[in-house]
Amino acid sequence: MDPAGILPDSEIAALFDSGALTALGPLDPDQVQPASLDLRLGDVAYRVRASFLPGPQSRVSEKLDRLRLHQIPLGEGAVLETGCVYIVPLMEGLSLPADISASANPKSSTGRLDIFTRVMTDFGPEFDKIVPGYKGPLYLEVSPRTFPIILRAGSRLSQIRFRRGNALLTEAELAALHETETLVAAQTPNISGGGIALSIDLTGGQDRLVGYRAKHHTGLVDVDRKAAHSVTDFWEPLYNHGKAELVLDPDEFYILVSREAVHVPPAYAAEMTPFDPLVGEFRVHYAGFFDPGFGHSGAGGTGSRAVLEVRSHEVPFILEHGQIVGRLVYERMSTRPKALYGTGLKSNYQGQALKLSKHFIA
Repeated sequence: MDPAGILPDSEIAALFDSGALTALGPLDPDQVQPASLDLRLGDVAYRVRASFLPGPQSRVSEKLDRLRLHQIPLGEGAVLETGCVYIVPLMEGLSLPADISASANPKSSTGRLDIFTRVMTDFGPEFDKIVPGYKGPLYLEVSPRTFPIILRAGSRLSQIRFRRGNALLTEAELAALHETETLVAAQTPNISGGGIALSIDLTGGQDRLVGYRAKHHTGLVDVDRKAAHSVTDFWEPLYNHGKAELVLDPDEFYILVSREAVHVPPAYAAEMTPFDPLVGEFRVHYAGFFDPGFGHSGAGGTGSRAVLEVRSHEVPFILEHGQIVGRLVYERMSTRPKALYGTGLKSNYQGQALKLSKHFIA
């Protein structure tokens, strides 16, 4: 019996070779990550009236026939406006074996741009969850929340990971792994709710910078261009002026950073809970997936902290330095990946502290 766990890069490539993972053309050379696969947009987007789920009785295409407002070709690039919902068929499809399931989440850069994305399947009762044995196309719901964006066919906003069985660590296993590997740089780790806690850093470094708040009514962000946009055109820097706290205004978008460095050992992957009602009325970390090797010293990641995408809900909320903002849950890999995050992959966020997405000039 094959071992349970998240499938590494070599097994993802094997899925493609076996036909369990299909695509319109060959995979891009850098599309397979240590524990995930980047998903590519197809050549058309459909503006729809509202977000929807197909549900167990419908295909996505059937709902699109009823709900779409207009069709937007993506071949030469197109602008997606804030506050609108778009559905994009993806270049990848699936024909999974009965023992393989999958889940999806936004890429780190997507989350840091406040682009809300969710993967859908035919007859799917949930977003971002693909049942074992699923055979059919994949679709991506895209909704820019803060900045209008320009993208094109082949752009990558989301990623998918495949798993066999259940390899989620229990709290006891998590405590034991932390004892040997130091998963978060905390003297007294808070392990509960199935995860290990991360807290917020609101002291700042030497320049007292603690985060950024997104501006409104900005220009376009090109999702495929690195270091192409000025920080000050899109972000307002936030500083510690002597009181290590921050008032989150409702429906404003913030980039903040964890107080603790994070470590994901090579044989594991981690995910941050996107919203924990026990710690406050705000959402943290749209992306939330940490590849094997993130923060690992052998992969050049010593001191890597978690950058947090934060949005308050309904009411203003005061964050104080050291306050818990979320939890990391860890899963075993089925086998160790050939490549680790950061090692030879030109990973954008290995060794990071407070950092905006790769699209902005450092």
